[in-house]
Amino acid sequence: MGTRKKRERQEDLWYGSELPTAPGHPFYQRLNEVLDGAKFDSLCETHCAPFYHDRLGRPSLAPGQYFRTMMIGFFEGLDSERGIAWRLADSLTLRQFLSIGLDEKTPDHVTISRTRRLIDAETHQRVFSWVLAQLAQAGLIKGKTIGVDSTTLEANAAMKSIVRRDTGESYTAYLKRLAEAEGIDGKDAATLLRMDRKRQKKTSNEDWKSPSDAEAEITKLKDGRTALAFKAENAVDMETGAIVAVTTHGGAAADTTTIQETVLEAAIAVAELIAETTPEGEYEVHAEGVQEVVADKGYHSNEVVRGLVEMEVRTYIAEPDRGPRNWNGKAAEKAAVYGNRRRIQGDRGKGLQRQRGERIERNFGHQFDTGGLDRLYVRGQENVHKKFLIQAAACNLALLMRSRYGSGKPRAAHDRVVDSILTILAVIKAVADVFTAWRHIPTPRSDFFAAQIAAAPSFVWPQNAWFRHGLLEVQRCTGTQFDPEVVAAFCRIDQAELEDLRSRANAGLNLPNV
Repeated sequence: MGTRKKRERQEDLWYGSELPTAPGHPFYQRLNEVLDGAKFDSLCETHCAPFYHDRLGRPSLAPGQYFRTMMIGFFEGLDSERGIAWRLADSLTLRQFLSIGLDEKTPDHVTISRTRRLIDAETHQRVFSWVLAQLAQAGLIKGKTIGVDSTTLEANAAMKSIVRRDTGESYTAYLKRLAEAEGIDGKDAATLLRMDRKRQKKTSNEDWKSPSDAEAEITKLKDGRTALAFKAENAVDMETGAIVAVTTHGGAAADTTTIQETVLEAAIAVAELIAETTPEGEYEVHAEGVQEVVADKGYHSNEVVRGLVEMEVRTYIAEPDRGPRNWNGKAAEKAAVYGNRRRIQGDRGKGLQRQRGERIERNFGHQFDTGGLDRLYVRGQENVHKKFLIQAAACNLALLMRSRYGSGKPRAAHDRVVDSILTILAVIKAVADVFTAWRHIPTPRSDFFAAQIAAAPSFVWPQNAWFRHGLLEVQRCTGTQFDPEVVAAFCRIDQAELEDLRSRANAGLNLPNV
């Protein structure tokens, strides 16, 4: 099995000044620091050891490299493993992130796909749980209140290729058989289309399947199209936005039939994190585990609400308008539904429903829109579940990076640096303009400036009088017009440096690519 230690090499003996080099992206450098500091590679190699042979076979993709490679899809917004492989071959920054030398080949999409198929879903779940543990140690898992929501993603299978489950015939062959039974010429394509438009359609998952992905189910996507799809359901911590559980289902699975499984997975995940402590020794995860569940009206039903009450959790599920209800013989359901209705009409219930968009929908945007997973290019529910787990793990790592460094993705880090530089230049120009206006005043208020000089002995003032007067006026505006830290740094600049900064700000400094 390839390990990180075995991949370590001595530096080349020859002078390599003409080899292409890159400084590396600060985001990926910091991400590697986080992963290395928590011994991510050792964990992956320990859990993946049963899937590798010690000596036989061609050189393999090291477990730590494989999981980093899959996470690149989220951070770079790539939806397929082929796209990830192309990006790896093209980027010096990603080579550094994966510790791949210039004289080494990056993994191709076949190697990535085969490694994913060989490593089972349980190992992917362990990696996801490890990321959750890092969040808990950083104080980013509370676990008391979770929100549940789902989305459907188009499967790697076409509706045109579906076949009957009983006979195996295609849709066209099925239409021809129906036409012949009605005495219609089945060889005429136009006649078949007219007959198909007039008949009552029922493309049921009990009757039809895809020959390439039998586990994908026919359903209507959110954009109105009917397609083969899978359903991803997340349980999200409503206080921090961390994803605590991921479940995968067929695209046609109703929300009311899957929520209890997702809540149970979330409860198990939170229970395993209760013992985790922060660096200060505090226990941030709720000691009693999951206590509250928030969901939209698509999850509301008598059985769901009663089942969650039996699991000893409080429900905050939006209730659709169903008109008058008949509760004869349904005392338990009535008590559960009325209790849920009372809670969602309270201030806390309304607040939690408002937070769903911020905590849950935003995560879906990060995972499936900007994260690149807007459709699937793998087949089989197990492989789809692996993709969802790694995507959620990368989304949680982005939350951890955002809490530590302020940026959860490489592009966000780039934009943050540019915005910071532009802000600094704008502040310098504003302070310099005020300073320039004050330096031309012929007779300063001597009593005011004498008091200011006496109150600020820590600054080393230049000997030039107008320069001193301008600095004192800038200091007077500290806390009202200017940030105190910016003014303190500005007052340490000598006259020559100030003129240089002011001229560069007025001319519009050309920023380097960062």
